[in-house]
Amino acid sequence: MSNDGQDITLWESFRNGDSASFALLFRRHYGSLVKYGSKFTSNTEVLEDSIQELFLELWQAKSRTPVLSVRAYLLKALKYKLLKKLSRMQDTVPLKEDEGGFEWSHESSLIARQDGAEKQKIVIEALNRLSNRQKEIIYLKYYQNLSYEEVSEIMNINYQAARNLLYQAIKSLKNRLPGPLEVIFFLSAISQHYIFHGFGTI
Repeated sequence: MSNDGQDITLWESFRNGDSASFALLFRRHYGSLVKYGSKFTSNTEVLEDSIQELFLELWQAKSRTPVLSVRAYLLKALKYKLLKKLSRMQDTVPLKEDEGGFEWSHESSLIARQDGAEKQKIVIEALNRLSNRQKEIIYLKYYQNLSYEEVSEIMNINYQAARNLLYQAIKSLKNRLPGPLEVIFFLSAISQHYIFHGFGTI
């Protein structure tokens, strides 16, 4: 059974009140949630609290709806919880999806593996010049290895809009990175790292 299939099985058990399945879902997705949430805030306390609140609310919910992708559901739920909480902290109206910050850091192990500090700096700068939405879709599609359907759900856009957004993001990277093969090698490395290191790793 695939990881997604295992997630759905655990989710259905959780919906039927199985606390062990619920705990396993938390352990399976905690790392991915932390890494995704850290793209919106560097406040680890806020992030940790938001993840714990998310799972507490899931457990306490009277109606636990079936889902097509557990990972996409959890990432989307955390994103909206964080944007709402950050808005309250800043005493502003709720942030829109394209207003929440989404930052790449020099701590990314994959980017750090690029040959030399100068190339690392170029890649980071190229990524951070993308729009928040472009950065997010590259992260979700290549770092989290999500399908277009899952990306669409998290970003609240339709399938074709997700494809168009990713196309524009990669086109922008091509214009900013030094060589035509640089983007291909970079995205390939991301996908292969994900495949061989399992869920929740970057």
